[in-house]
Amino acid sequence: MNDAAPALDVRDIGKTYFLWATPASRLWVPLLHRLARWTRWLPPLSRRLAAQAQARLHRHQALTDVNFTLQRGEALGIIGLNGSGKSTLLQIIAGVLPATTGRVIANGRIAALLELGSGFNPELTGRENVTVNATILGLSAQQLRERMDAIIAFADIGAFIDEPVKTYSSGMGLRLAFAVQVHTDPDILIVDEALAVGDAAFQAKAMARIEEILARGTTLLFVGHDLNALRAFCQRAILLEAGRVTAQGTPDDVIEQYLFQIHLQAQAQAARRADEAPALARTYEGFGSSDGAIVSVRLRDGVSHMALRHGEPLDLEVDLFADPAIPGAACVIDLLDSRGVAVSGRRVRLPSRAGEGRLQIRARFEARLQLGLYRVRLRLVDAPGMDHARVLSRFDSGLSFQIVDDSRESFTGLFALPATFEVVPMAGSTGDA
Repeated sequence: MNDAAPALDVRDIGKTYFLWATPASRLWVPLLHRLARWTRWLPPLSRRLAAQAQARLHRHQALTDVNFTLQRGEALGIIGLNGSGKSTLLQIIAGVLPATTGRVIANGRIAALLELGSGFNPELTGRENVTVNATILGLSAQQLRERMDAIIAFADIGAFIDEPVKTYSSGMGLRLAFAVQVHTDPDILIVDEALAVGDAAFQAKAMARIEEILARGTTLLFVGHDLNALRAFCQRAILLEAGRVTAQGTPDDVIEQYLFQIHLQAQAQAARRADEAPALARTYEGFGSSDGAIVSVRLRDGVSHMALRHGEPLDLEVDLFADPAIPGAACVIDLLDSRGVAVSGRRVRLPSRAGEGRLQIRARFEARLQLGLYRVRLRLVDAPGMDHARVLSRFDSGLSFQIVDDSRESFTGLFALPATFEVVPMAGSTGDA
């Protein structure tokens, strides 16, 4: 294996599905095409036969000219609305599905967390299925013997490991399949929504295992709707729309465009339910609508970046417009860490009023955060209750601040929680070293 070669090279991938009008069309379409070729000396008849064939055959273009290169140890996230072609692309890369055009060049062993458990034989026990699947994935008999106990312990299904898989719950089967895949030491790991398997405790263990695999230099291809996980794991991201790559770059930039698509889709659905709906407008900082928009955000003294000591104030001024007729309008101010994960924030309810809808919010946060770099993001929402919110505007301010004090002696993590501690000698202790 050439260490200088990229881990994954996806070139001009296209996928076309042929949809037949009726089961009989599978017979008639090839026959009509052949008759059209045989009757080329009678052009009117040939054209009519060809048209009859096309009427019985429909094409769906799932992917078109998808290109990207993934270097060794790099993590790439792929996002897009449902039906954009994400799962089709992963199946082609994993070798499950053939591409119509283009090719995939993979350098190294691929482990694909796609449809977990789909290859299990329900009549075999969990242990027997682990043996079969691990062998298919390339583990030798010696490697399997060394890792069997670790796989079983990770799946944590107890005595069921020696019971037929048909007696398992769906969650138990997914956990066992996940455990097999992440113990194969892959060079390339493909994850498609697989981090949602099991209960909360198992999900935390799965995330920790993925981080451990990446720390060894494994290449990651991640697909999912968990944007925080994408920010945490990936250095790059691409956006698929109707089978085409429409944006690629840093996770934050691509997520911004993805969220705009989501809200645009929501507005289109609203338009079908009402006579008119406010249209979203894309801006450099995010997007706004005719119902509301965040106009500008400033830090104290008009700077775009501040260095603060632990506990010093962070002052913000927000200029916005919100339609006075919206009773549930609120401005959400989020403080994000360097990975784009919200570490804190506030939802500021806007007062009911008549007439002019322009407002200014003056906010002050006490920056009681750990050493590091943080940034500010804002959203204007119509949220009459906590269960439903319509995003009117999203604003990535470009403002940031840095905490320069290392407070690890006082607390660990990003911020301190109220806590009390007591250290007492244990019973029977003599106090001697």
